[in-house]
Amino acid sequence: MSWKLKRVRQCEKCPWKVSTNPHGIPDGYSEALHRSLASTIAEPGSLVGTGRAMACHEHPQGQEAHCVGWLMNQIGPGNNIPLRLQIRSCENIDAVMLDGPQHERLEETLPKETA
Repeated sequence: MSWKLKRVRQCEKCPWKVSTNPHGIPDGYSEALHRSLASTIAEPGSLVGTGRAMACHEHPQGQEAHCVGWLMNQIGPGNNIPLRLQIRSCENIDAVMLDGPQHERLEETLPKETA
């Protein structure tokens, strides 16, 4: 069954962008919550998925959309095989647009003074 991403453009303050200071993420940035997103990162090359996805901080609870930076990391350098298989049926994956250089690992998205 095919499906579509709700969001295809990376948001301005996405933590996966090298240019983003996580403390500048709007609506009450929480470093503890940011660190807990490690549970959304698959072991590269594993056939076992996490069953979790990182949501974009610009979408309200209940109307979540994938974080575009996370999504592209996981189907690219993160080598999340189960997600790669799921994305094959995504109708609008070719429309996804990243905005500038991206971090390679979740740890790099954390604030510099504690990363």
